[in-house]
This record gives sequence, C-alpha cells and structure tokens, in this order.
Amino acid sequence: MSIILLSTAKLCKTFSSGGVQQHVLRNLDVEIRQGDFTVIMGSSGAGKSTLLYALSGMDKPTLGTVTFAGEEISRYSNDQLAVFRRRHCGFVFQQIYLMDSMSVLDNVLAAGQLVSKDRKALLRRARELFAAVGISQATQKKFPTQLSGGEAQRVGIVRALINQPQIVFADEPTGQLNSAAGTDALDVLTRLNEQGQSIVMVTHDLKTARRGSRVLYLRDGMVYGACELGAYRPGDQQRHERLTAFLSEMGW
Repeated sequence: MSIILLSTAKLCKTFSSGGVQQHVLRNLDVEIRQGDFTVIMGSSGAGKSTLLYALSGMDKPTLGTVTFAGEEISRYSNDQLAVFRRRHCGFVFQQIYLMDSMSVLDNVLAAGQLVSKDRKALLRRARELFAAVGISQATQKKFPTQLSGGEAQRVGIVRALINQPQIVFADEPTGQLNSAAGTDALDVLTRLNEQGQSIVMVTHDLKTARRGSRVLYLRDGMVYGACELGAYRPGDQQRHERLTAFLSEMGW
C-alpha cells in the first residue's frame, strides 16, 4: 500500500500585479507518494515552479492546505517553515547557488551544520555522498568557480542530501547542463530514487521527464492529467512511447 508523504487540498496561489490578480494555481488536489519520482510538466506559465515552491514550504498558498507526513505545513509561520525545510527537504536548482568564497566541501558542510553540530559525522556523510556521485577528494578542495557545470550540479545534489531529507525537490536540474552532464545528474537522481528517496522534479524536457515514475501535467494552474510510468529502465522504448503519447494527449 502506497504511503502519501505530501498532499494538497484545494490549493490556490494568486499574485497581484498593477491591481490585476493572476491565478497561478487553482483548487489543486495533489498527492505525492513516498518513494515516487514525481515529475511536474506543463507549458510555460502553467504553475510548475509555483506548485513546487508551495509543496516545499518555500512559499505559502493563498488558499488551501499543504500536508506533509500528517502535518499541515501551510499553517506554519515563516520560521517554522525554515526549520521544516532544513530538516525534511533537499533542494536542487537550475542555478546551483554555491558560495564562491568557500571550497566545495565547506559548501556542503555549511548546509549540514544548519541541522547538526556533529562535524565528524557530517564530514563522514559528505565523503560518502561525494564518492557516490563521483566527486574526488581533490575536487572537494576546489572552489565553485573551478568546477564544470556537471561537477557543480553533482555538488548541489550532495548539498541537498547532506541532512538526509525525506524528500528532494528539483527545479529544472539539467536546464543549464550539456547533454552528458545532464545525463550524469539524472543518473544520480535515478539511483537515489532506486534506494527509496522521494523526489519531486519540475522539467520541460522529455528526456529528463522519462526518469520519473509518475508524471503530472499542469495546465492553467490545474492538474490536467497524470501518467504512471513505474521504475525507470534505460532503453525502455515502451516507456518513451507511453510518455510521448500522454504528452501529446495533454497538448504539450
């Protein structure tokens, strides 16, 4: 039986600009299952990133609720949401936001120290994570400006995982990477999901979306359809055809 880790009820998000209200999310009911690799797709302006920010507690909904592991986080104060994000969430962005004045290793440790003061344990976990994503000890001593785009994104993934989050949110994680580096980053996320990590990822890219076990399609701030893909297997042509047909039906 699937466990619902994250859900919304009648979720709405409205922005005001020049006296005009823009309804970005409209009465959204979404369930994110524990252990799923959930992909959110849709055309530009459909509300993909807005939904991700609401699910992760980075932004508050205008109306409706967001519930994580039985707790209604949409009622939390900003300070409570900050604690929630540090303890339960990992974030992988298109822009990686590493601090240029700190080494790769110190960037990761700084994120870990927001939750734990046990530097030895953090260092041990960081080394294990770096090894898992193929970042050498020599590279860990470098500064972000000395990294390739692919290396920087793998460091970003390590930073997202250092606090052992229950869920990882990824917003266009391959958007600024070349094909090879993007595949490397997706391989890391796929392996994490195979190990049980829950992931929610926004993307506009078909190749990236194929990594998901489930794809939600947004249109005009509402979930227009969902496609169950199951576990990813390289070279699965039927998976590709199923997703392509689904997206065509959605008008993508």
